Amino acid sequence: MLSLMKKTLIGLLALSAVSTASADSYVGGSIGSGLSLHYQTDRTATSAMRYSLNLDATQFNFNQLTLGGSVDYLSNFAGQSLGSGLTPYYGLGLGAGVALGDNYSGVGVYPHGILGLKYQISTPLSTFGEVNAGPYIDFGSGGGIGFGYNLRIGINYVLNR
Repeated sequence: MLSLMKKTLIGLLALSAVSTASADSYVGGSIGSGLSLHYQTDRTATSAMRYSLNLDATQFNFNQLTLGGSVDYLSNFAGQSLGSGLTPYYGLGLGAGVALGDNYSGVGVYPHGILGLKYQISTPLSTFGEVNAGPYIDFGSGGGIGFGYNLRIGINYVLNR
């Protein structure tokens, strides 16, 4: 299973390596089912790759250290704009986390689907709300497969245009 996770992650990273010189790059963050910081870059006029670091996974329990992240491919629904700067989008992603501690140690992966809505506030600034859901596969002590979901709202700021 770890081999499949490595192949999937390498494939997503290879897909993200293809870029255009005029692609917009963004930094941002989100809150909701956790706190995260992310870097996002446009692949085309209607799609993007987002790389997130989950800060909520850094638990302030002195006997536990965790770190998580996610790579997400996002795409606007073709021909869909709700007017006034609102754009619905969908995507696929792969999240992963590592935990080391007294009560639990292991690796978890979270392949997920994404549905969201972006609102363009001004030229460099946009907000978004999204939900993602999918199976959560735990390779740690007491591992197993479950179902996970996350809700979040966030903000993006364009670094270059």
